[in-house]
Amino acid sequence: MTALMMPEPDRKTLDMRAEIVAQLREIVPGEGVVDTTNGMRVFESDGLTAYRQLPMVVVLPETVQQVSRILKYCQRENIRVVPRGSGTSLSGGALPLADAVLLVMSRFNRILDVDLANRTVTAQPGVTNLGITRAVEAQGFYYAPDPSSQIACSIGGNVAENSGGVHSLKYGLTAQNVLGVEVVLINGDVVRLGGKHLDAEGYDLLGLMTGSEGLLGVVTEVTVRVLQKPATARAALIGFASSEDGGQCVADIIAAGIIPGGMEMMDRPAIHAAEDFVHAGYPLDVEALLIVELDGPEAEVDDLLSRVAIIAQNNKSVTLKISNSEAERLNFWAGRKAAFPAVGRISPDYYCMDGTIPRKALPQVLRGMQEFSEQYGLRVANVFHAGDGNLHPLILYDANKPGELEKAEAFGADILRLCVKVGGVLTGEHGVGVEKRDLMGEMFNPVDLDVQMRVKVAFDPQALLNPGKVFPQLHRCAELGRMHVSGGKVAFPELPRF
Repeated sequence: MTALMMPEPDRKTLDMRAEIVAQLREIVPGEGVVDTTNGMRVFESDGLTAYRQLPMVVVLPETVQQVSRILKYCQRENIRVVPRGSGTSLSGGALPLADAVLLVMSRFNRILDVDLANRTVTAQPGVTNLGITRAVEAQGFYYAPDPSSQIACSIGGNVAENSGGVHSLKYGLTAQNVLGVEVVLINGDVVRLGGKHLDAEGYDLLGLMTGSEGLLGVVTEVTVRVLQKPATARAALIGFASSEDGGQCVADIIAAGIIPGGMEMMDRPAIHAAEDFVHAGYPLDVEALLIVELDGPEAEVDDLLSRVAIIAQNNKSVTLKISNSEAERLNFWAGRKAAFPAVGRISPDYYCMDGTIPRKALPQVLRGMQEFSEQYGLRVANVFHAGDGNLHPLILYDANKPGELEKAEAFGADILRLCVKVGGVLTGEHGVGVEKRDLMGEMFNPVDLDVQMRVKVAFDPQALLNPGKVFPQLHRCAELGRMHVSGGKVAFPELPRF
């Protein structure tokens, strides 16, 4: 691990480890508690593998009652808890703590209800994203948000991080597709927010919970909306001699009032890596490749594709290929979906970033990333959801070379600062976790962060749920209205806050 600062382990909790393990075994009998070093090793990191930490103990509950009892016990004994889904988070959102119970929800893996009359599916949080589509595709339905990790990522993790995917431009992120959740709070209370109806009454607590990164409660059930598969879906594969031309084409498509089902962009390094890995038929003599998918009635799709082709030509496109079959359309997407593992074949390690910018700023940000690349001496491959400006730069480095991870982290931080500078935000769908935690001050002032922390404290007064994530400072309850602050200065400023 680099110099990432995390909460100091609580000695009292560590001294109680044997008792904690015994209590957890009473709540979750059988093989539901893992406390051996080798057994816990598989849980020491999530998708952000640069940071690793063995948990104190791992527990895998199977029922809502067990989750409730675990959280109630941990609150009573002041024990930290880190919730975890499939562990695919790329922001370190599920990074364990040495003195925390790692609450793994992977055994909550059943589809509970399929209600196509209301176009909903209710699933446990451990069901994979793709598993929801698989449950309804025979009836001609699908679940729209589709992260690249959809074969492995869990719907509970999608809710925690407000995940997106290639079809988010038209159909929205997780927040726009979740109708209801069941959540267990730190005191063990089980609450339901929303349901099968579209508009929840009262405060939008469902919206608050979506994207909360495990800081407010543990999701034990999710109800999502599913959509009927469109009559037609075709994709255009468009190559450009420069990323700037591709970025301008994206802006012009949206400006023309065309909302594609998906619109993704890749630069030369990503194109070559994906083609070598998948053999999707991508052109290799272009600097940028744009995939534009249109869906809907056949006549509408044909018309929109012709308009997209004209816009592409006006932006100096050098290649244009339109899918003529479902297999060809899926092949176009296969390379994009496999971009992350493909890049892993050309570099020992890579650091996947996640930031969002206004579409018009794309050329500026791409130029800035190239300057950073030269400054740090590290290559970068770009894959991004072009339609909504969600960037995923992949910084290539070798962790075996001293100092390269630190350079990659600094490179990534500069990219995110640039995103904020041009009017964007620190994240699009990967969450804040530990990766962007210390950059939150670039986007929010102290008042903003204090308000967010007060919401956290309302749900979790002892700050036991997923501590050390999201917030750049470790606030104490006493600092939230019950500690005298003079001249803007907090007492005991020498104490580390992170």
